[in-house]
Amino acid sequence: MRIFQSLATVALSICLLATTQAVSAAGEDHPIRVDIQPEPVQAALEDQEPGEVLSPEDTLREVAPGVYVTYGVIGTIDEFNRGFNGNAGFVVTDEGVVVIDALGSPRLGKAWLETIRSVTDKPIEYLVLTHNHPDHSYGAVAFREETDATVIAHPATEDYLRSNQFADSVAYREDLLEEDFEGFEAVHPDETVEPAFGEPLELEVGGEAFHVYNVGGHHSFGDLLIHMPDRQITWGSDLYFQNRTTYMLDGNLEDYFKADELAKGLETELMIPGHGVAQEGPPFPMREKTVSYVTRLRDMMKDAVENMVPLSEAVNQAEESFPEWEDTALFEENHRKNANFIYTQMEQKLLFGEE
Repeated sequence: MRIFQSLATVALSICLLATTQAVSAAGEDHPIRVDIQPEPVQAALEDQEPGEVLSPEDTLREVAPGVYVTYGVIGTIDEFNRGFNGNAGFVVTDEGVVVIDALGSPRLGKAWLETIRSVTDKPIEYLVLTHNHPDHSYGAVAFREETDATVIAHPATEDYLRSNQFADSVAYREDLLEEDFEGFEAVHPDETVEPAFGEPLELEVGGEAFHVYNVGGHHSFGDLLIHMPDRQITWGSDLYFQNRTTYMLDGNLEDYFKADELAKGLETELMIPGHGVAQEGPPFPMREKTVSYVTRLRDMMKDAVENMVPLSEAVNQAEESFPEWEDTALFEENHRKNANFIYTQMEQKLLFGEE
């Protein structure tokens, strides 16, 4: 199968080659790096009028027949992107729609639902939440209130919804984006995918097959990967990143490499990430670069633990050892934390025999 549209090779517009652009939101100018954004986001930012806020419809693209992705801004949540900093997608079949992720707030969830309705009026059969991080799941309340969709998630979602981390995350976002979070409620899954790294949950809607894998907790409390075997499309969520430094602190290093091996075993011609542009392959540059980063950081921290290098010194060494990553989004926010986290996991494993 050849995907008719390759977003990975879209040329950057000459006028967007500068590293920053002033974007107006709520009447204020805010510099945003456009050199790292997916092309649909770049184009939407260029067309944005003062006071406008990006909508899922602004960045929606059909990446394969009946397969749609809305691209979020690459960057951390702020009052300018208003939590639209992750991708989501949906697949239109002969009988209904399967939605992958719900975006980052009740406002965005409603806008995402309206965007889907602008393409099709077929019933939404399933909402699959790839993981519990806010930018992918906090818009789910709109689907719960306005559709009959079955919500599928990782079983650890329930642990997350009971955690202080969830409570603190919601409180922060309600304070930062008060209007966007009106009506927010936690959405508990109707169905979960078990066991980790076992057989997938198999869905069939309108002749389209979806295999939903539980890939442990490599990035969050619990992560899913969706493969469409007949179409050779994989929704990789946050297993691989483009133009952005990954975040490891909520995950498990062993699960990360197991999830990568599982993904490599799936026949895939189009990889759709949770952040960044869809890529045709193989090979997939985002996979190669992200796995290389995690592997190098693991090996460095493993060596540090084996040689009794103090944590602070090891983290400082790691900070200076990845110059090619320094220009990616969230490097300053995530890299030292990743090094600290992986050092601790290596220490537990090598010194105490813990996984």
